[in-house]
Amino acid sequence: MLVYFDREAPKLWRKMCAEATVEVSLLAENWKIILAGLIFQYIHGLAAHGVHYIHRPGPLLQDSGYLLLPELGQDKSYISETVFSFMFGSFVLWTLHPFLFQRKRIYTVLIWCRVFIYLVVSQILRIVTFYSTQLPGPNYHCREGSKFARLPHPENALDVLFINFPSGLMYGCGDLIFSSHMIFTLIFVRTYHKYGTKRYIKQFAWLLAVIQSFLIIASRKHYTVDIVVGWYTVNLVAFFVDKKLPELPDRSSALSLLPLSTREKDGKNKDEHHRLLNGISGANAN
Repeated sequence: MLVYFDREAPKLWRKMCAEATVEVSLLAENWKIILAGLIFQYIHGLAAHGVHYIHRPGPLLQDSGYLLLPELGQDKSYISETVFSFMFGSFVLWTLHPFLFQRKRIYTVLIWCRVFIYLVVSQILRIVTFYSTQLPGPNYHCREGSKFARLPHPENALDVLFINFPSGLMYGCGDLIFSSHMIFTLIFVRTYHKYGTKRYIKQFAWLLAVIQSFLIIASRKHYTVDIVVGWYTVNLVAFFVDKKLPELPDRSSALSLLPLSTREKDGKNKDEHHRLLNGISGANAN
């Protein structure tokens, strides 16, 4: 096994370097989209923190999901976060798989460009929605009597800009319709469903998205309407964004994206780069 690994290590390293060359080239062309998407994640967090200042606790609203699903309790609220963390981490690792595996259909940078566009459009709609009407938060720390239910007026601008990190992210209230967790979950699942290759993983991912929805309601982190609106809003956003954006390029066009040196312009080196970036023949078929 060690001999095999030593023999294959240089080839793997060359493939990773070739892949990195392509991705850096794509990043140089699309860095503004990536940067804007990252900056908007902070803006979205800032908006969610801002609505907490005007949140007022009150009695729980009548909710069909609360009547149908038993309450997990405050001590089991970590379950939904664990499922979400698993899906988040799995998706990130999948977007990085072209650096290691032969069979791949995606470019990491282009996938994240598309994901950030989905996220930003969905989050803009979410910000407009939860600022339009503030509902009493159903989460335990948002109920009357909790020290986190109301935020005192900020003493300075830094209290707002720093979002009281990390407690401001963990104990937010008022940003209800619609669920941010469902935005990320559905975008990740839809993206893998479209560009992934394993049918059983696609089916499992959709099952986890449904389970995640039920867990959020059972944990009383959101009302059922937050989940329902999230499901149809994110899917509609993705549908219309896909109509406007061009389809992602096929991996067979990798050579046109890879800057070749003078020595590499001969057919042999082109063929080697093709194999390193796109795998053995038949990779695109999967």
